[in-house]
Amino acid sequence: MSLRVFTRAHAYEKQASPKEDKCSSIQCIERYDQNVYTGAKDSTVQHLILSSSTNGNLSLSGERTREGKMRKLGSGSPVTQLRVVPLFNHLLVLWDGSVRALNMFSLEPVQTLKKIQHVSLFDVCKSALAALSRLACVEMVTSSSRRKRVRIHVVGVNRWDVVKEVSLAQEPVALAVDGSCLCLATGDRYLLYDYETESSMELFPHNHNRQNIIVATAGRGEFLLNGPGSLGMFVMTTGISQRPPLQWPAVVLSAAVCFPYILVLQSQALSVYSMLDQQLKQTMSLDGASGLVPATDGALVFTQKQIVALSLVPLEEQIQALIGDQRLEEASLLLGGVQSHLPSESYEELHKLIACLAGFARFYQEAFSEARDLFIKAELDPREIIGLYPDMESCLGEAFHTQLVRVVKRKDLQLLRQADSAAFHRYLDFLGNFLRAVRGMEQGRKCAQEVDCTLLTLYAEQGHNEYLESLVASPNACRLDYCTPFLEQHHRFFALGLLYQIHGQQTDAIQMWVKIADGYHDNASCSNVYEHIVWTLSQLKDRDVVWTFADWALQRNQETGVQIFTKRHPDDRDTFAAEDIVAHLKKYPLALLLYLEFLIHELKSEEEGHHNLLALAYVTQILETLHKEGETESETAATREKLQSLLWESVFYDIPAVYEQVKSTDLCAEKAILLGKAGEHSRALQVLVREERDPHAAEAYCHRAAEGRGGELRQTLLFTLFDVYLSCKDLASAAADLLNNNAQAFALEKVIQLLPEHWSVRLVSQFLLGSLRETFHQRRMRGLQRGLAQAELLRYKVARTQTSRMMLSVDKNQVCTACQRDITVPQFVCNLKGELIHIDCISNEESTRD
Repeated sequence: MSLRVFTRAHAYEKQASPKEDKCSSIQCIERYDQNVYTGAKDSTVQHLILSSSTNGNLSLSGERTREGKMRKLGSGSPVTQLRVVPLFNHLLVLWDGSVRALNMFSLEPVQTLKKIQHVSLFDVCKSALAALSRLACVEMVTSSSRRKRVRIHVVGVNRWDVVKEVSLAQEPVALAVDGSCLCLATGDRYLLYDYETESSMELFPHNHNRQNIIVATAGRGEFLLNGPGSLGMFVMTTGISQRPPLQWPAVVLSAAVCFPYILVLQSQALSVYSMLDQQLKQTMSLDGASGLVPATDGALVFTQKQIVALSLVPLEEQIQALIGDQRLEEASLLLGGVQSHLPSESYEELHKLIACLAGFARFYQEAFSEARDLFIKAELDPREIIGLYPDMESCLGEAFHTQLVRVVKRKDLQLLRQADSAAFHRYLDFLGNFLRAVRGMEQGRKCAQEVDCTLLTLYAEQGHNEYLESLVASPNACRLDYCTPFLEQHHRFFALGLLYQIHGQQTDAIQMWVKIADGYHDNASCSNVYEHIVWTLSQLKDRDVVWTFADWALQRNQETGVQIFTKRHPDDRDTFAAEDIVAHLKKYPLALLLYLEFLIHELKSEEEGHHNLLALAYVTQILETLHKEGETESETAATREKLQSLLWESVFYDIPAVYEQVKSTDLCAEKAILLGKAGEHSRALQVLVREERDPHAAEAYCHRAAEGRGGELRQTLLFTLFDVYLSCKDLASAAADLLNNNAQAFALEKVIQLLPEHWSVRLVSQFLLGSLRETFHQRRMRGLQRGLAQAELLRYKVARTQTSRMMLSVDKNQVCTACQRDITVPQFVCNLKGELIHIDCISNEESTRD
């Protein structure tokens, strides 16, 4: 089916008597707005006024064209060219080899403009020379009928002047003007000439006779020519072509551009080609056509006796017609080509419609990636896609009504589901991908409820648990009245809890998860629901909800349940007072211990009560563990290590109170630490040696207690431990080991006095060697330090001597400061004040001082 681009209407028919039939035939026409001027073979110029519709286009209603003034120029010669200069109300007429000016409306000659003789062709354009004369003017180009040249005239209201002449090698037979560029045709070729730069360029030869040579303007800076081989050639004023040539009929009488189309006239037909794809769009039969005149809204075609008006069908209607015929590529091409000629709103609407329909074409071809991009580009309402799927209508509101019933050929997806389930699942996957893509866009936000409900339905039915939980766990527009029974039906209880939570129903959400954790609901998609409940409670600021479920979580697992309080956001620590939590956790010893560790180690609590409670909690746990069967020593050791670390490092607990709890227990190391904290190091060491009977622990205690407090305390503690060892007869080897392992910490002379007489030298030989080696080492180190200090002093003296050297000037009257006699010898000294003294005098002064 061909596209209707132009509509035709009979505009005018010349009435003449049989005798005047041949003589009064129309030779040329010119149009400006609704004014049409005809030039006849009998030297007559006729003014016609076309009827028009309200939109400015030629009327197709059959209203009659009115005849205006008529003027007979003479006899014997036809009127060959007409040009309108509406700026001055001039009608320029080429008749009898001369150009003359008439008034556009009265057709009276303009007396101030004398005719220009010996003209074979002429054309008019707007002049760039207007600024020179500071008057409004236009340019006119004339071709001489006697010489091979063209002239450029500046036309004003009352005068026209020749401003330039250009000589040519051949006589022009056709011409057109665009700015300062002339496009000329001679008998065998086309050429360009720029009369401002005086540059010329040959284009290409031709083999047309005079009647078939075509030179016409095709737009700003572009010409349309009848080239060789029946090609319509587009040439820019720069000499290049930006469009492909157009293959048109062999014999062409005239051609013109009515954007975006090219009108090609033959004697019996008018062909309409697109400038965008060079394809034939429309053909009209026109018997005896002679020529045509283009306009922005159509064209006029004339024969010898009549004028036919062609009106351009509005571009929007053309595009809509192409869309209706499913010629989407052609419609898109036309729309892109005429974008600048359409209102922006109309362009956007048509562009979206084309993209939408192209998207449906790709959709039904299962080219889903392209379909998704086209639907997004078209800003298609997602509900139009949702409505295509069976069983998805419940996700749409009752107020929605599809707008694409008449333009989209829908495939029945219900039948597809029954016939080809694999293909139907591909369509379902597309729906999910498309809705995810548009969910954050404007087109998705406009119907967020329908989009989210559809996605939830898809995910639940297809088992996409990750997608489902991600959807309901983030802000969404799902309708609870629709989604709740649906999720329950598909046993998606965990997701339902997430949905409750995101919609602010915290209690309902947690109750749902508690039922899952307690086994009332089967939800295999979430294996860590208990941990999720604890995490959710740790994020809530609603105290009532947290206290409601805290006991359930702690009873199930104290170690995990306490995270309700320990994993809270730092900015939310004030919601629950630490004392309230501690009081509540006293029923849960392990949870209390973990929370106290959190207070002290993470929050750096300095409350004495917290430190006391933690220490006592450690003691209680250790004692309970010791009495339980099956408990490993490693578990007890880990807890004791924590307790000992707290006792050593903390300074905030009540030492007597904690000691009171451990003094009657077997926790000797802990008792020793507490005694040491109280300053009773001797008792602490006795506990470790006599009760714990662990020499290594006693020695480690000495090092730990003295850590960061200097070497003297360490030596004192080791000596105390040595005394304790000596007081026990069975610990002689431990005493010897203490000496041998810490030789540097004991003064040799003191140890010698304390050693029992029965001890052999061999027993303490390692200590003696180490002590002597340390003594010699210290002595040598002191000597080395003294030598280094002396060398440093000497270096400073040398540096001072070098820096104190300076030039001294001694004149004839210079005297010694000591003896007041003239200095006549070159040997002298200078004191610190800069005074000169004889060497002998300085020696005498020093001896006197001595």
